[in-house]
Amino acid sequence: MKTTFIFVSSLLAFISPLIYAKAILKGQAKPHRTTRFVLLIITSLATASLFAQHDTVAVWLAGVSALQSILLFGLSIKHGMGGWAKTDILCLLIALAGIVIWQTTKDPSLALYASIAADFTGMLPAVIKTYKYPRTEIWSFFLLDVFAAIFSLLAVKTWTVQEFSYPLYIMIINSIMVLLIIRPKPTRKSI
Repeated sequence: MKTTFIFVSSLLAFISPLIYAKAILKGQAKPHRTTRFVLLIITSLATASLFAQHDTVAVWLAGVSALQSILLFGLSIKHGMGGWAKTDILCLLIALAGIVIWQTTKDPSLALYASIAADFTGMLPAVIKTYKYPRTEIWSFFLLDVFAAIFSLLAVKTWTVQEFSYPLYIMIINSIMVLLIIRPKPTRKSI
C-alpha cells in the first residue's frame, strides 16, 4: 500500500507542472521568476539531502519537484513576473544562505531543514505576488501538489521528523497558495 501512495504522490507531482506550464503558455499564470529560480536550487538540494539520508519516501516527491522546477523556471524567464525587487533579492540571498549551510555541513538532517527554510524564503515573493494579484496563478497546480504531499505523508514508513517534514511543508505552503488564489475578494463599500 505504501508503494501505491508513493506512486500516486509522484504522479500528481509530475502532472501538476504540466497543467501549470499549459496555463503559463496560455497567459493564465505568471510565475514569479525569483521563486522559480530559488525553487530550482532548493528542490535539487532537498532531493540530494533526502537521497543522502537513504530516504525511501519523500525523496520521490522531492525528485519530481526538482524536475518540475527545471521546466517552470525555464518558462518563468519569458512568461513570468518579478525578479529584481528588493524583496526578491533579499529572499534570494537568504535562500542562498541555506544552500551554503547544506554545502558546509555533513549533517543531512540539517541540510534538509536548511532547504525547507530556504524553500519557504524562496516562496515568499510568489506568496506576496499572489496576495496582491491572485489572478496571476491557478489554484489547480498548487492543489495537486497538496494532494501529492498528502499521499507522500501516507507512505511514510517510520514517523521521524526527517521522514515527514518535507512533505508536510509542501502540503502547508501549497495550501497557503491555494487559499490566496481562491479567497473571496474584498468589496469596497462607499460611505
